[in-house]
Amino acid sequence: MKLPACCRTLTAKCLLLGCCAALFISEAVYADSGIVSPAPQRVAELRHLLREDCGACHGLTLNGGLGSPLTAAALAGKPGDSLVATLLDGRPGSAMPPWRPFMSEAEAQWLIRQLQQGVTP
Repeated sequence: MKLPACCRTLTAKCLLLGCCAALFISEAVYADSGIVSPAPQRVAELRHLLREDCGACHGLTLNGGLGSPLTAAALAGKPGDSLVATLLDGRPGSAMPPWRPFMSEAEAQWLIRQLQQGVTP
């Protein structure tokens, strides 16, 4: 059975509206965490920093080296605030330097969230 043109247009509009709503809801859930995604250029810079600088100690695949692993499994159950503090302020008496001069707290929160979700650079 073929739908009349007006119904096909309405169906297409409803489908588009549904997709937009799903995208909005998924963004709202992410935004509800209070973590704001950086601008695309900054995301690229942070991923580069993670791959090159963090990878120098934590392993190029982030599975550990001089530093501990930064995989989702290794970070599971660890409080995000504590991880952000370690990232920004380093660990005195260890090889972990402070990265606060190179990123904001919001960027550190975003980066930790990415690592906890298993997103790799």
